[in-house]
Amino acid sequence: MIKIISDSTCDLSKEIIERYDIEIIPLHVIMGDDEREDGVNVTPDELYKWSDAHKTTPGTSAIAIDKAMEVFDKYKDDEIIAFAISADMSATCNVMRMAAEELGREDKIHVIDSANLSTGVGHLVVEAAIMAGNGLAAEEIVSEIEALKPRVRASFVVDTLVYLQRGGRCSSVAAIAGGILKLHPRIIVENGKMSANKKYRGRLENVILEYTKDMESGLLSAKKDRVFITHSGCDPETVDKVRDYLKGLEHFDEIIETRAGSVISSHCGPGTLGVLYIADK
Repeated sequence: MIKIISDSTCDLSKEIIERYDIEIIPLHVIMGDDEREDGVNVTPDELYKWSDAHKTTPGTSAIAIDKAMEVFDKYKDDEIIAFAISADMSATCNVMRMAAEELGREDKIHVIDSANLSTGVGHLVVEAAIMAGNGLAAEEIVSEIEALKPRVRASFVVDTLVYLQRGGRCSSVAAIAGGILKLHPRIIVENGKMSANKKYRGRLENVILEYTKDMESGLLSAKKDRVFITHSGCDPETVDKVRDYLKGLEHFDEIIETRAGSVISSHCGPGTLGVLYIADK
């Protein structure tokens, strides 16, 4: 058998995790002297409160090698395909590889650097789980996933620059200017790295809808299976409007809403929303 495993930054919902029988290994969130496991004993709302109270963002760290070894060892009779957040953003991928080496199972544990984050990773995880369910061999799945990686389109609109600024991801001047001018950058992931390629101005609800509509041509030519709406705590009415817009395209078989976990939320802050899909060939 083939077991699909991912780190917690894939931001998949409990329903999707259970549907495809995916195992999750948590990254860590560090709030002062308190270290917690993403998705296990800390929520994004708790870290927002902590961050605002301490005027800083929590730290984050890769999965623990002993935890990775423990999870991998549960499936010692299976082949494993394990997904990690981009190696440019975390040491998690290397930790997974070291765990496989420590267990002497490099030939049976296939670690994939997703070159992505959040449900950009999640898309690949679900695709791998479907392939495994269809009986493909591990080597075939890895090859197919490597071909899919450049086609994943992951982007987000950020409500506040404060969290990026606190975490050293933009200058204080940019954070202040963003607040005054109501600028909301669009963050995209390319080749495993994040960059801001556009800035929107105005009320967040309007910005999110404009951002979504800007992707219409890509969405209409996307792989039809699914599209993710992933957010870090947005107004439900705004999320519903995005969903209604995507429904109106009459293109996707499934529109899936997920809530970003604590690691992703600690870097982007509340009010962030992304629409993530796989581009057609």
